[in-house]
Amino acid sequence: MTTPVRDSNLHLLLTSAYQNDNAVERLFNLLEVPASALHPASISVTRLELAQALNMLLFDKLLQAVPAGRDYVADAAAAGTKIRFDHGAVRTVLRGKAASFPDGEALFTRMLLPLGYRLAGLYPLPRINMTGHVYTHADDPENIAQFFVSELHPEKFSAGFQDTVDALLATSRDPLQADMLALLDKLADDGALPITSAQRLLPAMLGCFARHHDLPTLPQYDALRAESAEMAWISTEGNVFNHATDRVADVDATAEHQRQLGRPIKDLVEVSRNGRVRQTAFRADKVSYQLKDADGALIDVTVPGSFYEFISRDTYIDDAGVRKLDLTFDSGNAQGIFKMTAGATTATETDAAAKSGGDVR
Repeated sequence: MTTPVRDSNLHLLLTSAYQNDNAVERLFNLLEVPASALHPASISVTRLELAQALNMLLFDKLLQAVPAGRDYVADAAAAGTKIRFDHGAVRTVLRGKAASFPDGEALFTRMLLPLGYRLAGLYPLPRINMTGHVYTHADDPENIAQFFVSELHPEKFSAGFQDTVDALLATSRDPLQADMLALLDKLADDGALPITSAQRLLPAMLGCFARHHDLPTLPQYDALRAESAEMAWISTEGNVFNHATDRVADVDATAEHQRQLGRPIKDLVEVSRNGRVRQTAFRADKVSYQLKDADGALIDVTVPGSFYEFISRDTYIDDAGVRKLDLTFDSGNAQGIFKMTAGATTATETDAAAKSGGDVR
């Protein structure tokens, strides 16, 4: 028998994060929550429950930054349709240099592995000099959202590009403190944590999905963007959720409906080579910053931010004769979706910007 939402550990975790029952109820009303994540409230929280709580918070955080996605989800809620969260994506940089904390995918695997995620696929992205790593939850792979963690490889770019990346990322700060790393070790060993420990760890994990280095200067940003739109995106956005993906029955029909509503959706649907996975997305929403030019003057800059994606997955019969959902990705699809954040950058200098400072989102 399914545990009522209000009586679950998951509800307790989210309530501790929001400290607002209305916000928690809203999130449960927006998202389809798998039965595997709904267990009676207790003194212990499983890794799956904690993973689901983190995924729900990340989905909500992305909606706050992506108006097109927020409008789509509001329409779904008004129609009584819940979102089936398929996967989220983050971008990282594999510097290959000594650092005080892990970089590349390791920045996230130290968290994902204790949460019960396992590497399920490796996807070369040669056109953009990146590699995608897909992590699927071992305890309920079809229903707990996957993670698509991509690494950029600076060594494949010019020496000047590499120097700029090194200078920028040298300002990085580790988002996880020693006490949180100790809790992750305990979670990895036991597969569960005391509820009070889980409530402490949850916001610390959420905080990993942010920018942990200083903003680039405008010359740094322009130098990065000249060779890699993806690294330029990382320079301002860091490790925020790049996109969250809604698993829909018919991505073509969904895309056409959003197009008729006048929303900024991609022109084409990307289809995997096996034909079973189809993806499209809204174009990235814009965010604004103030970046210093070569003379130290502040320039108002508008750059691509995060976006909202849609995916349809068909089932197939595996070698043992069992019908399964195709949870794979496709390198061609992924590289097409990456173009959603390759939009043009606009910059204008204003008296107000030159006289004030700050990081404006």
